[in-house]
Amino acid sequence: MVADSEKFAEEDKKIKERIDSKNSMENYVTQMKSTVTDKEKLGSKLDSEDVSTILEAIDETADWMNANDEAGKDEIDDKLKELQTICDPIITKVYGSSGGDSGGVSWEDDDDEDFNEDL
Repeated sequence: MVADSEKFAEEDKKIKERIDSKNSMENYVTQMKSTVTDKEKLGSKLDSEDVSTILEAIDETADWMNANDEAGKDEIDDKLKELQTICDPIITKVYGSSGGDSGGVSWEDDDDEDFNEDL
């Protein structure tokens, strides 16, 4: 039994990492969509073109996730970074034009799997 558990430990680790990446992607998508559509949050400060750009990128990412349900951790991480390269500059621009007060929210990509839940 010990040999079997060791044998599957690496596979279990890869599955967990994939699930963690998928959850990070889903959290980012959900938070970003909420942020740009909620007029009490950042949504009221974004122009309609920026909102459309972000929502289109979110929709494309969601379509990709649905079509690639078995994607690996690296593929999911790459897709998340791709989405972040679209969304983060827009969000940063708005925070910069509003005096730089982000209310403690950081949109910088620091390779941390934790995303700010206060969005």
